Amino acid sequence: MVQGTLQVLLVSAKKLHNSEFWGKMDPYAILKCRSHEQKSSIATDAGTEPEWNESFVFTVTDDTTELFVKLMDKDNFSADDFLGEARIPLAPVFEAGNHPPTVYRVVKEQEYCGEVKVALTFTPSKSRGMPQEEFGGWKQSALH
Repeated sequence: MVQGTLQVLLVSAKKLHNSEFWGKMDPYAILKCRSHEQKSSIATDAGTEPEWNESFVFTVTDDTTELFVKLMDKDNFSADDFLGEARIPLAPVFEAGNHPPTVYRVVKEQEYCGEVKVALTFTPSKSRGMPQEEFGGWKQSALH
C-alpha cells in the first residue's frame, strides 16, 4: 500500500522550443500529482534552458501513478504559451525510495520539444502499529 509524501526537486529544462518572436522566454512549470497542482517561479528571460532548483511536496496514496510536469512560457499581453509536458511514472520511486536528478522527455502533440530534469524522493507514512479497531478507543466508548 503506497501512502506518504513525494518530494519533487524541479532542477532545470533544456532544448525547449522557443515560443517568442522577440526576446527570451519566461518559462515556468506546473507540477500535477492527481488533482493537486503547484506552480514554480517564473524563470525570467531564461529562454530555452531555464533553471529552477525548487522543491515541491505532494501527499500520495495508492491511486497516485504519475507526476505531470507542464512547461509554460509567461506572456504579459496574451495567454501563456504551452511548451510541452513530461509524464513521470512513480512506481519506480515508490519501490526505490528516491531517484537522483533524471532527464525526462517533454512532448507537445506527441512531438519531442525538450527535456526537464527532476529528482524524486518518496517517504512512506509511518504506521502507528495499532489495530484499527482499537484506534481511538471506540470499542470502549460503546454503550452496553
